[in-house]
Amino acid sequence: MQSDLNRNNWLDKVGVAATSLCALHCIFLPVLLPLLPLLGLSVVAEETFEHFVLAASMLIGFIALFTGFHRYHRKLYPFYSLALGGFVYASKDVLGEAYEPLVVTVGAILIILAHILNMRLCKSCRSC
Repeated sequence: MQSDLNRNNWLDKVGVAATSLCALHCIFLPVLLPLLPLLGLSVVAEETFEHFVLAASMLIGFIALFTGFHRYHRKLYPFYSLALGGFVYASKDVLGEAYEPLVVTVGAILIILAHILNMRLCKSCRSC
């Protein structure tokens, strides 16, 4: 069971890293936008890339949370945090560009919180 727990922790850590990178991308993109073509990284500024990274973050999050839920803790609230964070993150354009960094940060924090909750619940499992 310990190797399963380490594998699940690994997924949670990858999820935290992917979500953090996605948030940094969204927050700093307006500042870095003029430099991207010079560096050959203009693909990073495309909306498709943004959607792909968010979808990957959500998929990793769901797999990590489902694994923890199924094998260890049977608690649903990490899923609520993940879903709410993904919804908030995906809705970043609703309030306009002025609030986009705030909305992205809140969404990312909720997704990261889901991973942290999952890791703590998996570690505290008494029946394992």
